[in-house]
Amino acid sequence: MNKQQLFENIKRKKSFLCVGLDTDIKKIPGHLLKEDDPIFAFNKAIIDATADLCIAYKPNLAFYESMGVKGWVAFEKTVQYIKKNYPDQFIIADAKRGDIGNTSAMYARTFFDELDIDSVTVAPYMGEDSVTPFLSYKGKWVILLALTSNKGSHDFQLTEDANGERLFEKVLRKSQAWGGDDSMMYVVGATQGRAFEDIRRIVPNHFLLVPGVGAQGGSLEEVCKYGMNGTCGLIVNSSRGIIYADNGEKFAEAARIAAQEVQKQMEEQLKAIIK
Repeated sequence: MNKQQLFENIKRKKSFLCVGLDTDIKKIPGHLLKEDDPIFAFNKAIIDATADLCIAYKPNLAFYESMGVKGWVAFEKTVQYIKKNYPDQFIIADAKRGDIGNTSAMYARTFFDELDIDSVTVAPYMGEDSVTPFLSYKGKWVILLALTSNKGSHDFQLTEDANGERLFEKVLRKSQAWGGDDSMMYVVGATQGRAFEDIRRIVPNHFLLVPGVGAQGGSLEEVCKYGMNGTCGLIVNSSRGIIYADNGEKFAEAARIAAQEVQKQMEEQLKAIIK
């Protein structure tokens, strides 16, 4: 899915919502534990309930890897289900990979060759040769960590050099030599507020993946005010606030209601750029 196709999908659905599939076996409704694959059963129900309201799904690999082989099977089945039944969805493997070149090449092969996923989140700390193997796949996307929403982001990402340039700004500037806005996005946490203004001065045309709206306290209105561009330029993720909206037999219906609430807010925000 290229940049224009992504924007067309946003306009058609009046949404730039990404549903995060942070599926925890200890949090899903109890009745699903009777299923052969409880994680996949939960994901399938969530996907079927929300697919018309969102433009992307983001399985977080940690939640699947924590279950060993069974988790990987559930992850692969989830990806295959989305690709087969909802081919207009942008799939993000939230893996935060990043290692020396040979290792990154194997990670890239896993997600892009073997699983044929649209994008993967990548940590930039090891520099260019840890990122470029992911960028060698035409039509696939790297989503580079830039300014995250967790408390510890202040430990490194906001530190300044002698010229007053913050580390996340250096990442944004340097990485543009590796890939353009047709192959690279950036992770920017929703709790970062007006820092979106600084980010947009450096990367005005890139898409930003924005976690932290909902359970983490980020404001959708503020994200849009400072981060939206002429092609929306935002994929806003909500995980717990949607998938765990209810823990009973009607969990999927509750997830749909929660997703509808976010989508309606997004529809209002999109009126500024879509006439």
